[in-house]
Amino acid sequence: MTLLILGLVIFFLPHVFTGCRSQRAALIDRIGEMPYKGLYSLLALAGLVLIVMGKGAAQFVSVWVPPAGLNMVPIILMLPALVFLVVSNVPCNLRTRLKHPMLIAIKIWATAHLIVNGDLASILLFGSFLAYAVVTMIRVKRREALELPAEVPDYPLWRDIMAIVLGGVLYAGIGMHHAQLFGVAIH
Repeated sequence: MTLLILGLVIFFLPHVFTGCRSQRAALIDRIGEMPYKGLYSLLALAGLVLIVMGKGAAQFVSVWVPPAGLNMVPIILMLPALVFLVVSNVPCNLRTRLKHPMLIAIKIWATAHLIVNGDLASILLFGSFLAYAVVTMIRVKRREALELPAEVPDYPLWRDIMAIVLGGVLYAGIGMHHAQLFGVAIH
């Protein structure tokens, strides 16, 4: 469990630091933008690797038993989560309308997995991501309330359709290979 917790701390450290605007700007001024991005990426990747290793190695400690019949919930919720994940990386109307599709995707993904996983490692993993996404969304909305609204570009409809289709393809791919990717079969 220690490896999982260490991974979560290392992964979220640069993500939380990003929200500390003045400290972040000072660090970028001191070391430069590219070294900052490199350090950020290195820490996030190291944290992610430790999370995966830690989750795989964690002893199963049951905290609660998910009610029978809920295993369809993540199967249903993961489609919009993965579409929003793709939307967050494709300039399209959905991205501008949703404003923060990555955070929405994380909240859906984490909630879907918390519903069907009652072990301590899963609660730490998915609960941490859910808490991060909720707190970050609140911080971002407060910051945006103080800023002037930006002009919203209008993208052609094909970009939205492409993002939805790519999200569906990602959903199908992960669904077919979930056990190989994450070591857990979809029930």
